[in-house]
Amino acid sequence: MKLSLPAWWEILFRLSFAICPKMKKKTLKIMPMLKKRFRTTSCILRNERSAFPIYHIFILFAFVLTSCVPQNASFQFNATATPPIPTSTPYTSRPKYKPGELVDYIAQDGDTMPALAKRFNTSEEEIFEANPIIPRDVTTLPPGMPMEIPIYYLPLWGSQFQIISDSAFVNGPAAIDFDTQSFVDAYPGWLREYSEYAGKKDRNGAEIVDYVATNFSVSPRLLLALLEYQAGALTNPEKPDTPYPLEYIDPQSHSGMYLQLIWAANTLNNGYYGWRRGDLLEFDRLDSKLERPDPWQNAASVAIQYYFSRTQVGVAYEKAIGAEGLLETYTKLFGNPWSRQDILIPGSLKQPTLLLPFPRAETWTYTGAPHTAWGKGEPFAAVDFAPPSEVSGCFVTQPQHFTAAMANGMVTRVDRGVVILDLDMDGDERTGWVILYLHIATQGRPQLGTILNAGDPIGYPSCEGGKTTGTHIHIARKYNGEWILADSPLPFDMEGWIPHNGVAAYRGTLVKNGYTVKASSVSDARSQITSGN
Repeated sequence: MKLSLPAWWEILFRLSFAICPKMKKKTLKIMPMLKKRFRTTSCILRNERSAFPIYHIFILFAFVLTSCVPQNASFQFNATATPPIPTSTPYTSRPKYKPGELVDYIAQDGDTMPALAKRFNTSEEEIFEANPIIPRDVTTLPPGMPMEIPIYYLPLWGSQFQIISDSAFVNGPAAIDFDTQSFVDAYPGWLREYSEYAGKKDRNGAEIVDYVATNFSVSPRLLLALLEYQAGALTNPEKPDTPYPLEYIDPQSHSGMYLQLIWAANTLNNGYYGWRRGDLLEFDRLDSKLERPDPWQNAASVAIQYYFSRTQVGVAYEKAIGAEGLLETYTKLFGNPWSRQDILIPGSLKQPTLLLPFPRAETWTYTGAPHTAWGKGEPFAAVDFAPPSEVSGCFVTQPQHFTAAMANGMVTRVDRGVVILDLDMDGDERTGWVILYLHIATQGRPQLGTILNAGDPIGYPSCEGGKTTGTHIHIARKYNGEWILADSPLPFDMEGWIPHNGVAAYRGTLVKNGYTVKASSVSDARSQITSGN
């Protein structure tokens, strides 16, 4: 029996209502629009071409189910498209598309409408018009969702070869079952016997890799693959006769494996989150050639392209980002990085309700608008607040001016200046929502495993941990190990206060109901904010 499109829609809506009764009113509101789209066609699904593409049914059903999920949960969307299979370079160039020509695209982990618009040299409005079922308030797009995007051609788009998946890049769920120490110990390379003073203590090679991976939230597998590809760290017993095993020459700041690895993780994050934000649309290589990442690329592959563009030129660069470069090394060590089907950032992701990070009714200063969560540059995931004080610089905070838990959670990691609050309380910061607190004083901070309620003390602002010129706290969010940008379609919402980027790091605003607070290191009425207001 053949069913008409209206009949299929009837089945779809009845199924949606059964799954989520509260969606009935919402769905009925958009029925006139849908009927209008169908007015010109009476075709059947199987044998005729519809004026309303079939994938729109798929998209609508996905968002219907997503809307049914509780506010603080995320909809786990099952992708219909398999992850892209890497193809070797050299690659064929993209055709010269007509202005506004619709091209097919499959949504990838962490995609947002603003970033897609920038990557395809188009506008959000045009993408919405081409995909009318996507809600205007969408946060993250469901991985695997088919779309059509109006493209405006630019010359010199780069390699279409996708190196590793985003889940293989981030220190997230895919890294939970990995034991860095055991892996390093199983190989005869120089890393097994290596040790260095790092992070205020002596650490061996595997511990250094884990330390950097944890702080920057970059996969330890990826860091090991880089060390092996560039310095033979796992298979060559002979340590390179250079203080720059990752080939970044900087005698003052990045001499030795630990500092080289810090540079590597920081550079990778600059590439990854620059692409996530839609800002890293092109960059110059060392040989002065312009690299303009292909619009269809994923964030992890762009990050690796950007990383190697800082140290490699010509054939060495092309090899590093191709099938016989880093990917070959990674695959030999760990297997195919595309084999896991992890969804790192699900569609329609929502942030849990968060309080401001200080006691209710207290007034603190907004000292830092969006800036890096860790390291330098991207990701712009963090904001800063300072407690009230009559002195400047580094000072001991008064007992009543404690830093507060922004939500219920478990203290999952405690380090110098650092406290991690795990909101899903599974004891692992690589899964679900977590809040990073930086510059927390050692004295008065909670112990590992402490369960806190929203508003409970989580320590005191200080100058501990990292570089700082004054007592304050630095907070940032992660989801499944990925830093979540503060000013984004999924904003860092604290009691309705929303941060916005400025002309440079730290120099932005907080906005609530039309009222704007401007970040400043000097406390005045324009930079002060009161919790609970």
